[in-house]
Amino acid sequence: MLEAIIISSILLFIGVLLLGIRIFFVKGGTFPNIHIGGNKALKDRGIACATTQDREAQKINKKQSATQMVDDMLKNF
Repeated sequence: MLEAIIISSILLFIGVLLLGIRIFFVKGGTFPNIHIGGNKALKDRGIACATTQDREAQKINKKQSATQMVDDMLKNF
Protein backbone atom coordinates (compact mmCIF):
# COMPACT_ATOMS: atom_id res chain seq x y z
CA MET A 1 0.00 0.00 0.00
CA LEU A 2 2.75 2.44 0.92
CA GLU A 3 4.67 1.54 -2.23
CA ALA A 4 1.65 2.38 -4.41
CA ILE A 5 1.29 5.80 -2.75
CA ILE A 6 4.99 6.58 -3.19
CA ILE A 7 5.00 5.44 -6.84
CA SER A 8 1.85 7.41 -7.66
CA SER A 9 3.25 10.50 -5.90
CA ILE A 10 6.45 10.26 -7.93
CA LEU A 11 4.51 9.82 -11.19
CA LEU A 12 2.29 12.78 -10.30
CA PHE A 13 5.34 14.93 -9.55
CA ILE A 14 6.96 13.97 -12.86
CA GLY A 15 3.72 14.75 -14.73
CA VAL A 16 3.41 18.19 -13.15
CA LEU A 17 7.07 18.88 -13.83
CA LEU A 18 6.73 17.92 -17.50
CA LEU A 19 3.59 20.01 -17.92
CA GLY A 20 5.29 23.00 -16.33
CA ILE A 21 8.64 22.90 -18.16
CA ARG A 22 7.85 26.12 -19.97
CA ILE A 23 6.83 27.82 -16.73
CA PHE A 24 9.58 26.52 -14.45
CA PHE A 25 12.63 26.57 -16.71
CA VAL A 26 12.11 29.31 -19.31
CA LYS A 27 12.90 32.84 -18.21
CA GLY A 28 9.69 34.85 -18.34
CA GLY A 29 7.77 31.68 -19.15
CA THR A 30 4.00 31.87 -19.09
CA PHE A 31 1.15 29.50 -19.70
CA PRO A 32 0.04 29.46 -23.33
CA ASN A 33 -3.05 31.51 -24.06
CA ILE A 34 -5.64 28.95 -25.14
CA HIS A 35 -8.58 31.32 -24.81
CA ILE A 36 -10.64 31.92 -27.93
CA GLY A 37 -9.78 35.62 -27.83
CA GLY A 38 -6.06 34.80 -27.99
CA ASN A 39 -6.31 32.71 -31.17
CA LYS A 40 -5.15 34.68 -34.22
CA ALA A 41 -7.02 32.54 -36.77
CA LEU A 42 -10.32 33.02 -34.94
CA LYS A 43 -9.71 36.76 -34.60
CA ASP A 44 -9.16 36.99 -38.35
CA ARG A 45 -12.55 35.34 -38.89
CA GLY A 46 -14.23 37.70 -36.41
CA ILE A 47 -15.01 34.94 -33.91
CA ALA A 48 -14.88 35.80 -30.23
CA CYS A 49 -15.84 34.03 -27.04
CA ALA A 50 -19.47 33.97 -25.96
CA THR A 51 -18.85 36.41 -23.11
CA THR A 52 -17.29 38.98 -25.42
CA GLN A 53 -20.03 38.60 -28.02
CA ASP A 54 -22.70 38.98 -25.33
CA ARG A 55 -21.02 42.12 -23.97
CA GLU A 56 -20.89 43.66 -27.46
CA ALA A 57 -24.51 42.76 -28.16
CA GLN A 58 -25.61 44.39 -24.90
CA LYS A 59 -23.75 47.60 -25.80
CA ILE A 60 -25.49 47.70 -29.17
CA ASN A 61 -28.90 46.96 -27.65
CA LYS A 62 -28.53 49.74 -25.08
CA LYS A 63 -27.94 52.24 -27.88
CA GLN A 64 -30.98 51.18 -29.88
CA SER A 65 -34.44 52.34 -29.05
CA ALA A 66 -37.16 49.86 -28.15
CA THR A 67 -38.96 50.37 -31.45
CA GLN A 68 -35.80 49.65 -33.45
CA MET A 69 -35.27 46.44 -31.51
CA VAL A 70 -38.86 45.32 -32.16
CA ASP A 71 -38.53 46.15 -35.85
CA ASP A 72 -35.30 44.14 -36.08
CA MET A 73 -36.91 41.19 -34.33
CA LEU A 74 -39.89 41.25 -36.68
CA LYS A 75 -37.63 41.41 -39.73
CA ASN A 76 -35.65 38.36 -38.54
CA PHE A 77 -38.82 36.45 -37.61
